[in-house]
Amino acid sequence: MSERALTRKSGKFSITPYLFILPHVILFIVFFLYPLCYGTYASFTKWNLFNEPVWVGLENYKTILFNKESTFYRQFWNGLGNTVEFVLLCVPFQIIIPLILAIAITQKPAGHRLFQSIFYLPNMFSITAVTLTWLFIFNRSLGLWNHLLGMDVNWYGEQPYAWICLVIITLWWCIGTNLIIYIAAINGVDQSMLEAAEIDGATKFQRFIYVIIPSIKFPLTYTLVASVIQQFNIYGQPLIVTGGGPKESTFVLLMYIRNLAFGTGNPIAGTSSAMATCLGLVIGIVSVIQLTLLRKQNT
Repeated sequence: MSERALTRKSGKFSITPYLFILPHVILFIVFFLYPLCYGTYASFTKWNLFNEPVWVGLENYKTILFNKESTFYRQFWNGLGNTVEFVLLCVPFQIIIPLILAIAITQKPAGHRLFQSIFYLPNMFSITAVTLTWLFIFNRSLGLWNHLLGMDVNWYGEQPYAWICLVIITLWWCIGTNLIIYIAAINGVDQSMLEAAEIDGATKFQRFIYVIIPSIKFPLTYTLVASVIQQFNIYGQPLIVTGGGPKESTFVLLMYIRNLAFGTGNPIAGTSSAMATCLGLVIGIVSVIQLTLLRKQNT
């Protein structure tokens, strides 16, 4: 008889299971729940990180959302707009490219395991190492990219090249995770369904659209939502590569949030916290909308 059954039978309370989850609970509270709650509270205050926060209610939110005369209003909407633009540019490729690669790898061509490892390898690097590497590749004078293409493009200082540069770097860094998920999902597709479709005369493309895609809807849903959340939190790539330029066209919201709270001699943590809270709400709303639409399609 199991310990749990013996505990129930004897009517005694066992603390052992709770001791196993206690470290996780402590870390969750210290590094997630407490910062989340305190950050939300700080968004309703005037605070410079040093003095006691002063309650101002919705003043910070009114400023960043509606006060067109305020610098914070311009920063918030410019940063949010740039962030959304990056998400729209990057996420579709972050889904499509690894899906195509997964289809190719699951056909098990020669060296498929090697290619799988190569595509996943960038995920193991820090964003700093990745971006510094690509800084040399996209260098205007000495970079490999301009040399191969025979071009003289200022990738960091002109649009749309700055966005193209950031999207390429991000995809190279991120697609490995989705690739592994898709490979596992495709390998789990019922082979009898694929064989039946082939016998019925379905082409490879038709089998992909009508058999494989419906069979991996859950992994696709998960990676779509996770990719959107991930790219809404973009920070390192534009900070290191473009510095937010040209003309703040790649200055994403997290960069403004960080600069307001920590980047000046006079921190404005209350307003920064309000921006961060709004960004969190946007991510939550977008994720809920995605899940709702995808569930309706699956029913």
